[in-house]
Amino acid sequence: MPEDSSSTAPAEAGGGRFWKGLRSLLFGDTDDQTLRDEIEAAIEDYDDGVEDDGDLSPVERQMLKRLLHFGETNADHVCVPRADIIAVEEKEEFDSVVKTFTEAGHSRLPVYRDTLDNVIGMIHVRDVFAVLASDEPRPPTIESFIRDPIYVPESMGVLDLLAQMQAARTHMAIVLDEYSGTEGIVTIEDIVEEIVGEIEDEHDEEAADLLTKTPNGSWEAEARAELDDVAEIVDECLGEIDEDVDTLGGLAFVLAGRVPEQGDRLDHPSGWQLEVLEGDSKRVTRLKLHPPIDGKGD
Repeated sequence: MPEDSSSTAPAEAGGGRFWKGLRSLLFGDTDDQTLRDEIEAAIEDYDDGVEDDGDLSPVERQMLKRLLHFGETNADHVCVPRADIIAVEEKEEFDSVVKTFTEAGHSRLPVYRDTLDNVIGMIHVRDVFAVLASDEPRPPTIESFIRDPIYVPESMGVLDLLAQMQAARTHMAIVLDEYSGTEGIVTIEDIVEEIVGEIEDEHDEEAADLLTKTPNGSWEAEARAELDDVAEIVDECLGEIDEDVDTLGGLAFVLAGRVPEQGDRLDHPSGWQLEVLEGDSKRVTRLKLHPPIDGKGD
C-alpha cells in the first residue's frame, strides 16, 4: 500500500530549507536568501500546522527564532529604562542602602553622584551582606564598596555588549544616550532573556500580589508593578505610553517629569489618575490608581 506522502511533505520541506541553508553556509551558495532566512522559513514550516515529531519542541523553535534576530538588537532595546532605575547616592548611609536592597530585590544597584546622569559605579549585595554577617562596625557610607561599571552607547549591539561584559567580568553596564546621560542599565540577565524569554525566580512576585482593587473601584499598587500587567489586570489604556518605561513607578516619573512627591496626583491621558501614596526623594514605592470620572477606561 503506497505511503501517504502528504503527512511528511511539510516536514520534508522544512528540513529541505534547513539543509539548503547549511549548504549555503558551508559551500558558499549564491542564492539570494541568507542562511538566516532559510532557517527561519524552516521553523515557520513546522509552526504552520505541522505536528510536533519530537525533533524540536515549540519552546526550542521559539528560542531559535529569537536567536536568529538576536544580533539585530541593541543596548537601548534590552536595558532597564532610566525612569525604572533603582539607584543609591554615593554618600548614602549604609543602613539606608540595606533597606533599598531589601525593597528592590536586586543583587546589584547603580551608584550615582548628585544626579542619575552621573553614575559612578555599582554596589553588590554580597559586599553589604558580608558586613551584616560580621562583627565589624557598619561603615557610615557605602563609598568603600563601590565597584567600577562599564559604560556603553545605546547603539551598541547586544553581541558586542555581551562580549564586553564577559571580558570585563561584570554583570551590569550603564547605557549612555547621545549626550552621555544615563539612558538605562543592562544586566546579563536582560540579555539572556532576549533569547529564552522572561526569567522569574522565587523572589519575583505575582502581578496580582502587587495590585489590589478597593471597594470604590480604585486600585492600590506597588510602584514596581509591570505596566504590561497593569494594562492586563486594570485597564489596557494604562499601558499606552510613548516613553520607554516598564513599571508603574516609571510611568509616574514620566507623567510628572521628575520624581513625584507623596500626595501628588498625576493625570494619565486616558483619564486615570495616579496618586503617590509612598515614596522618598529618589523614588516612588506605592501608588493609588483612580479611575476616570466618566467611567472610561473601566
